[in-house]
Amino acid sequence: MNIANNLNNIQSQLPEHVTLVAVSKTKPISALMEAYDAGQRIFGENKIQEMAEKHEAMPKDVKWHMIGHVQRNKVKYMAAFVSMIHGVESLKLLEEINKQAMKHDRVIDCLLQIKIASEDSKFGMSPEEASALLQSKAYAECNNVNIVGVMGMATFTNDEDQIKREFDKLKATFDHLKGLSGQLHTVSMGMSGDYQLAIASGSTMIRVGSSIFGSRNHTH
Repeated sequence: MNIANNLNNIQSQLPEHVTLVAVSKTKPISALMEAYDAGQRIFGENKIQEMAEKHEAMPKDVKWHMIGHVQRNKVKYMAAFVSMIHGVESLKLLEEINKQAMKHDRVIDCLLQIKIASEDSKFGMSPEEASALLQSKAYAECNNVNIVGVMGMATFTNDEDQIKREFDKLKATFDHLKGLSGQLHTVSMGMSGDYQLAIASGSTMIRVGSSIFGSRNHTH
């Protein structure tokens, strides 16, 4: 399993406007450092505690993306260093991120998580809720967060037509929200199995783990 080769292989296929987030959850520091040495600087984790431990151990020019579901009471553990939070699905969470970012005199970039999948297990807000949030007085008063785009996860299925429909829905939502706020520039969608489809549908940021690091380590 050569992480550097895998990374270079994926990077060579990506259009210039697409950012690669290396999903490093459950992977050891040694694996992350192999990716780092191959030039990767953006890593995605889904558990705040694990991300904080890796942040301590890794070089400080790494950008950490929180890609998992965020519990409000844990925001404080990453507010000092997190670069982007992908899974913002409520105003309450956004306000907590704002409060914790303020303590560190930082502005944290956030993505609104839009529910595009048919599965009940996926989190996210509706396009209407996202639109209302962006236009709300409460968000206008949050000076330490910046909503820069949207994130979504397609249904776990082999039906490519369904996945494409869901990606298209996220891109359409992004286009609508961009009309409300010129700040938006990121569409985070697409993972190891479907990132080519996602890019074709307008993704600007993909979250790839197993294609870089090998299949997930469940013993962790």
